[in-house]
Amino acid sequence: MDRIDRKILAELQSDGRLTVTQLAERVGLSLSPCQRRLRALEQAGVISHYRAHVDPVRVGLNFSAIVFATLREGDRASVLAFEAAVSDVPEVVRAQRLFGDPDYMLHVICRDLTAFQQLYDRRLSALPSVQRLTSTLVMKDVIQERPFPL
Repeated sequence: MDRIDRKILAELQSDGRLTVTQLAERVGLSLSPCQRRLRALEQAGVISHYRAHVDPVRVGLNFSAIVFATLREGDRASVLAFEAAVSDVPEVVRAQRLFGDPDYMLHVICRDLTAFQQLYDRRLSALPSVQRLTSTLVMKDVIQERPFPL
């Protein structure tokens, strides 16, 4: 990956709706080489997909929490079962496995406190191998989905 590939990635992080022509202009390439580089970045998995950023508040998702999960067992089967089950909870918008205790950090978004309480009681506490859940409420997003420093 060279300087031009990094410029391509930086431009797309800033505006994923750029046409290939606009992208080529911004990075100083002609259309064909830019298109080849873009296709190579996609095929290599450097660019995995394109999507729109949606403002959660404007679609009625006003409540955000971080839930820490500690599993009873740390064996492979328990970890795989937990990860498969948490993948089926659409309100969990990001899940990260951690070193140490707790085992997972789940980023949850939903309508309001009542919706979160129901999700917590019905779905999250029922996830496989969960020993303990601890949650904290998000007061404010300070930095959200910042582009990677390329």
